Amino acid sequence: MTTRIRQLGTALVLALSLAGTAQAQQDEPKTPLGKKMAAMNTALKAVGRQIEDPSKNASTLEQIAIIETNAKASLTLEPEKKEKIPAGEQAKFVGGYQAEMKKLIATVDKLKAAVKAGNNADAVKIVDEMKAAQRDGHREYRLRKAGAPPA
Repeated sequence: MTTRIRQLGTALVLALSLAGTAQAQQDEPKTPLGKKMAAMNTALKAVGRQIEDPSKNASTLEQIAIIETNAKASLTLEPEKKEKIPAGEQAKFVGGYQAEMKKLIATVDKLKAAVKAGNNADAVKIVDEMKAAQRDGHREYRLRKAGAPPA
């Protein structure tokens, strides 16, 4: 009986310490770019959940506008990872980031046109493209935080 209580106590202490670590990571101040990216991510998730439903196209267009606004603002910002790149390669790194953001903005324009036309089947494919581009872009331009899972 006491062994079970000890095991339960140990598990409880471990769970509380992990919860504290996760909370501390969430409380880290975000960079201006991080805030823009978080807003785009939230909007993209909302779009992904409702893109197949034509009755939600008005709401989808609102979310697309959020993505578009933040993507355009992100174009003028630089990734935090730039500081980890050798000085001679930083300009190329930032140029690559900006090129990818311009591609995203063009893709958002295609998505907006498809939704406005009521072509939700094509819009679903475009959202899938955006999610793949997000994964690739984060792998290349996002600074991995300590304790974050591998990309």
